[in-house]
Amino acid sequence: MKSIHIGIIGFGTVGAGVAETLLNNGDIIAKRTGYHAVLKRIADLDTVTDRGVKLPEGMLVSDAMQIIDDPEIDVVVELIGGTTIAATFIQKALERGKHVVTANKALLATQGKKLFAIAREHHVDIAFEASVGGGIPCLKALREGLAANRIKCILGILNGTCNYILTRMESERTDFEVILKAAQEAGYAEANPSLDVDGFDTAHKAAILASLAYGHWFTASDVLTQGIRNVTLDDIQFAADMGFRIKLLAVIKELNGRVQLQVRPSLVPVTSLLGNVNGVFNAVWIQGDVVGNTMYYGRGAGRQATASAVVADILDAGFHILDHSPARPLGIDDDDAMETVSPDESYSRHYIRLQIADRPGVLAKVSGVLGDCGISISTATQKEAQAAYTQMILITHQARESAVRKAMEILDTLPEVHEKPVVFCIETLE
Repeated sequence: MKSIHIGIIGFGTVGAGVAETLLNNGDIIAKRTGYHAVLKRIADLDTVTDRGVKLPEGMLVSDAMQIIDDPEIDVVVELIGGTTIAATFIQKALERGKHVVTANKALLATQGKKLFAIAREHHVDIAFEASVGGGIPCLKALREGLAANRIKCILGILNGTCNYILTRMESERTDFEVILKAAQEAGYAEANPSLDVDGFDTAHKAAILASLAYGHWFTASDVLTQGIRNVTLDDIQFAADMGFRIKLLAVIKELNGRVQLQVRPSLVPVTSLLGNVNGVFNAVWIQGDVVGNTMYYGRGAGRQATASAVVADILDAGFHILDHSPARPLGIDDDDAMETVSPDESYSRHYIRLQIADRPGVLAKVSGVLGDCGISISTATQKEAQAAYTQMILITHQARESAVRKAMEILDTLPEVHEKPVVFCIETLE
């Protein structure tokens, strides 16, 4: 039976999971693939810490170039993360004719175009299933299972930290800062949580999904990004009272040849599949013109889930190597990126929360402002007054974002409106 040889750069949580999978499941891998996937070497600056994986003597080294320069190693797995030294290692591996597997969404969302050009030049491939959705095979579904479809819409819950925080805020009726601290103590959030809670991690993944879906390069800078810091317990409760749940969504839609590309807290129906993705789990909802609606669900991060996707990519690379087949086309053009839609041009239903003076005529005045801006109200709910003010919750029909923004600017100037209006989009999954 033939063999391919693998080198892993980065022996952290995911690297340890990949090594463990290759070493422990080699028999079933060989049975299913018809070849041996042989882990030859692992490189990490820390060669001392116990990762809970028993390695053969001499397998763990401190110099990544021992992997990249080894002519016997066929596949280089980059798992150190970041956009500097990781990019250097990947480029060197590609230039030496080695296939590369990575989970590095930040790198692909910023330098993907350059790296894939190098891969094509050297007739090798970059596999990156684990970069979006951890163990969920959503990229394979998009590239293979849905290859015959024009993608109309992708909605993704792509950050387990944010989903964990929002889920606990709702179930425990506890404010954001308290739950964030608990998430940090439990290891679900970093000491500096900005990458997660401010939406940047989700934006990296959204850029990758959009690039694959529409065949043009997008970067994280193309994604209009808003995190969850401003989601209050009141908003979560009011949304729940009306049959919605707040999720941090990647929103990717094709609108007349352009792409709407956003990350934002959004309301989804509690009866929907996305509305029932809770805790640290991720999901990607994809609507194709032929297949209709599909959804892919599972653990979006973690040692074992991510390792599953990384090893699957390694095995795909093995087939290419042993069959001497060319690297599969990525399906993304190298021309200028497809134009994105200004958020002002997109349409959505909206949730609006206002703190207004508790006296007659105020609702009519608010309705008049919305009507003058072309916004139709679907439902209006007024909560019990606290002191001289009360909370008003409005759900609109479909409205242009620019009209809603204009209306909020006007309402913010009214003496009857006590605080800045709060607005979230609603995704009905229709």
